[in-house]
Amino acid sequence: MAEQLDKTLIQDENTNSFNAPIPGESLTASPKTPYAWERPPQYTDEEKAMEQLYLVITEKPKLTELIKIIDDGVALDEIAQVILYKGYTEGQYNPDLMLLMIEPTIYLLIAIADYAGIKDYVLYDGEDDDPDTEIPDDNVTPVDMDGDSETDKEEEVRTEPEESSVGSSLLSRIKKELPSKVEEATQGEE
Repeated sequence: MAEQLDKTLIQDENTNSFNAPIPGESLTASPKTPYAWERPPQYTDEEKAMEQLYLVITEKPKLTELIKIIDDGVALDEIAQVILYKGYTEGQYNPDLMLLMIEPTIYLLIAIADYAGIKDYVLYDGEDDDPDTEIPDDNVTPVDMDGDSETDKEEEVRTEPEESSVGSSLLSRIKKELPSKVEEATQGEE
């Protein structure tokens, strides 16, 4: 049996273990033709990068596809990861700025889902199994760890992003422009 497996591996013409890249081969590329992420980034300011990301995401064909993807149940953190990684590989920003843009990008995706009327979007994969997001039964009394239970009752749950998270110019665009753009994208969809 072992001889038969070895023969089939050797006889397979499509796989050749000697045709793989040599370790360190990527370091021998010409410095005259660097990859996009090896050059200085296009954006170094988070707010300007988010403005550009907003403009790209809210183009009608892309926004329509994005709404479909969110409605299909793809997690928002995965969508943000793909969008941001694509921008990084295109040389728009460096890895540090990409990490800073995660929170505002997810807030932007939440706003798109809310304006599109998608209330059951998935924030992250495994959200249903997370004990921190479970709603306790009525007979369970919450534990007051820090002794300020009166202030906790007065606090409202925020659904809109704060200016400190997204930036003032992007937040104003989200509130003014995004509802009409999402409505246009969903009208063309139906």
